[in-house]
Amino acid sequence: MEERFEQYIDDPIFKKISDAFSDKHIPAFVIGGFVRDQFLERPCKDIDIVVLGSGIEAARHAAHALGIEHVSYFKNFGTAMFKYEDWEIEFVGARKESYQRDSRKPIVEDGTLEDDQNRRDFTINALALSLNKSTFGMLVDPFDGIGDLQKKIIQTPLEPDQTYSDDPLRMMRAVRFATQLNFRIEKKSLDSIKKNADRLSIISKERIIDRKSHV
Repeated sequence: MEERFEQYIDDPIFKKISDAFSDKHIPAFVIGGFVRDQFLERPCKDIDIVVLGSGIEAARHAAHALGIEHVSYFKNFGTAMFKYEDWEIEFVGARKESYQRDSRKPIVEDGTLEDDQNRRDFTINALALSLNKSTFGMLVDPFDGIGDLQKKIIQTPLEPDQTYSDDPLRMMRAVRFATQLNFRIEKKSLDSIKKNADRLSIISKERIIDRKSHV
């Protein structure tokens, strides 16, 4: 039986979103930094919700249910976000990504929750908690991110060469996470960072600092 962690999503906002999505039959999961920080007992008011389907449509449904009038839509990225009380909530459709050698901009396709977790930078950021009524609070942890949190290890869900070569910014994020969380970078991952360091040169063509690069 899968373990549940309803205590981490016991704020009324999660139940309200769960109810709104249940009415529209939208499978949804809290994923990434919020889940990680709950297990680390760190405060976090940023919620990332991945849905199976359109993140923009999901945000519309949630905003309507919550009486939110202002929603920011980012159609190029298929994401939307709004603020509710002291929460900042972002919605995105589950997706899979592929990359070209000379760019860190992915080619994006609709995907499953598994696809979306595969594309995450580190195992500790691939943790997801179900918002679906029948499985509310159930942990989805395909890469033993919980084990890595306990061992204080930074490692990638997929082969590190693929993860770091696809998006070299993740190498910088690995160092940042290790420093700020007092974790260590797993040896295979560290070796890959050294091997792929020249890939950092492509970041200069785009933004080195983005909204999601903080811990």
